Amino acid sequence: MPNNDPFSPAQLGPITVKNRFVKAATFEGMSINNKMSDALIEYHQAVAEGGVAMTTLAYCAVSRDGQGAPNEIVVEEGAAGGLAQFAEAMHASGTKASMQLGHAGPVGSVGGSNRLAPSKVFAPQAMKSTTPATVEDLRRIIGDHARSATIAANAGFDAVELHFGHGYLVSSFLSPKLNKRDDDWGGSIENRSRLAREIAGAVREAVGTRIAVTAKLNMADGVDGGIWLDESVATARLLEHDGTLDALELTGGSSFENPMYLFRGEVPVAEMAATMPKPVGLAFKLTSKKFMKAYPFTEAFFLDYARQFRDALDMPLILLGGINKLETVHDAMAEGFEFVAMGRALLRQPDLLNRWQHGETSASLCIHCNKCMPSIYAGTHCVLVEPQDRPGHTTWQNRIS
Repeated sequence: MPNNDPFSPAQLGPITVKNRFVKAATFEGMSINNKMSDALIEYHQAVAEGGVAMTTLAYCAVSRDGQGAPNEIVVEEGAAGGLAQFAEAMHASGTKASMQLGHAGPVGSVGGSNRLAPSKVFAPQAMKSTTPATVEDLRRIIGDHARSATIAANAGFDAVELHFGHGYLVSSFLSPKLNKRDDDWGGSIENRSRLAREIAGAVREAVGTRIAVTAKLNMADGVDGGIWLDESVATARLLEHDGTLDALELTGGSSFENPMYLFRGEVPVAEMAATMPKPVGLAFKLTSKKFMKAYPFTEAFFLDYARQFRDALDMPLILLGGINKLETVHDAMAEGFEFVAMGRALLRQPDLLNRWQHGETSASLCIHCNKCMPSIYAGTHCVLVEPQDRPGHTTWQNRIS
């Protein structure tokens, strides 16, 4: 019988983790000059010491043109020293280190980015159209993933998570709405899945069994004409058949088209507008109801969709999406989900898992106000936590002041 104790050790590909809890990849905004910072290490040390089995460094771009926002790590040889320090610090806290790798594609907002996408579509964030990726671009990006994964493995990371969700480049290729190509990279679900499969294959070939390789995959884009369960399950089956991944983390929504689909809860329009130049902020407020649709928060809001994947696949699955209660984790284990990923709950209480393991049963204090979302440009934090108690906050403020 499967072991449904979430605090028991488990195997994730070639590595053993001490429990079933993964700190989800949630962009921290604490990189300095696209490299590691002390604040970023401290931020992850807090959840490592709080009991998580593996923490995920996010979002790390595989190339300069793959950046999605300022203050992101670009995984190049020049960043390797800081990455090694991160991995060493996590290991000293008894936690595995994972790195989310990807190319932002149409989501990219870095100045000068050409916003590569499968096809030409209008990108409202930049007020211009995306640039269709050439086959040469795609081959380079596949190679960039393999190179970046090798750097991560050499730096001591235990796992990499390939970003195949949220409207980023691979996700945009999977989307029938965004992918209008008529070549081998578009059309059928097999063709639209090709970029995901080739990246996963190249990464696995590069790192072998030295580290675990997982992927974050959209189950549904949350937009009309986007990918939905029938096609995303088909992509998952193809990835399982390839045997290149050790687990899938199931997600949904699009930072490019519908970001609140992957958050749920309150929509922090005023707070996000305040981070923008005044004319942009005003325009954002006027258009926010279309771009920032409201979805009420419910516990484990992706569970119903994720069950379709559990029924269709044999490979390990990581359940994500508003997990606030230990009872929910036990239920997920009983349904066959090998791991759970948590983000906002651990941002509010980095020591939540230690509390649960030592007998507390109360739910997370996170109220899903989502006011942490606009904080990413000043170092991601929960606004309900006093500044001096925010992991990495003091170091970050001292570094940028």
